[in-house]
Amino acid sequence: MTSTLNLVFSNSKYLLLSIVIFLTMLIGLLILSEYIFLEPYVVSHIQSGTEFGFVLIVMISALSALVLPMNIFRINILKKSKQKMGGGVFGSIIGAAAGACSCGPIGFAVISTFGSVGATATAFLTNYEIPIRIIAIGILAITYFTTVKSLKTECKFIPNS
Repeated sequence: MTSTLNLVFSNSKYLLLSIVIFLTMLIGLLILSEYIFLEPYVVSHIQSGTEFGFVLIVMISALSALVLPMNIFRINILKKSKQKMGGGVFGSIIGAAAGACSCGPIGFAVISTFGSVGATATAFLTNYEIPIRIIAIGILAITYFTTVKSLKTECKFIPNS
């Protein structure tokens, strides 16, 4: 696995993409989950009892920053090939979207426009945000391992570690 990571992230383009994805997702999810407040000043606050949710957000951001550049690398390597692409990128997108399940005030404003269906969706997302984030981490982990396996088997120049 380390040889695959070295191969992908030795290119500065993919390393920079990974850093941008991590920071964008981390800051965005922390704002949406109300760990970072923007008014009247930029303030970060982790309430007692919400540490686990914070750690899950960091894990989702890190796994997404690892998986998405690897899949883009895989697409770039295999685009000239006739081989069929798997669902690695779709798994990354689903996992990342599931991680953003608790939307805070933005979600309440958007979902409330849908009436009782929006209230039900809000209640569901609020009650099950931790399990949904854990499932998202599972999806991203599976996507990571399948991407590494795919890169090792489809790209003949990657040695097995």
